[in-house]
Amino acid sequence: QVQLVESGGGLVQPGGSLRLSCAASGSIFSINAMGWYRQAPGKQRELVAAFTSGGSTNYADSVKGRFTISRDNAKNTVYLQMNSLKTEDTTVYYCNANMQERRGWGRVRVSAWGQGTQVTVSS
Repeated sequence: QVQLVESGGGLVQPGGSLRLSCAASGSIFSINAMGWYRQAPGKQRELVAAFTSGGSTNYADSVKGRFTISRDNAKNTVYLQMNSLKTEDTTVYYCNANMQERRGWGRVRVSAWGQGTQVTVSS
C-alpha cells in the first residue's frame, strides 16, 4: 500500500520561510503527478503548487513568486519551499500524488493524500 508522509510544517513569523517535504513510499510503479494543496477551516481544498503528469508546474496565483515546488525522483519526494510567508498562508497543507501502484502482476491507479502538516504564520 502506498502512503505519503509530510514534514516541515511549523510556526514562522511573517516574511519568514519554511520548507515542506513529502515522501511517497510503498509498491510504487510510477508517480504521474504530485503536489501540494491547502485547506482552511470551512473552505475547499485548493491547489498550492504541483507537478503535472506532463512534468510542468502549476502554482496558485496567491503563491507565485514566493513558493517553489521541486522534486527528487530517486526519492519519490516533492518539496515546497515557501518564502515571504504571509499570515493568510496559515492553514493545513496536504501532499497529493497520483500514482500507479504495483498489485500482484498488475498496476492500479491510486490517488493518495498525506496526513497534512500545519503551517502557522504569526508574529
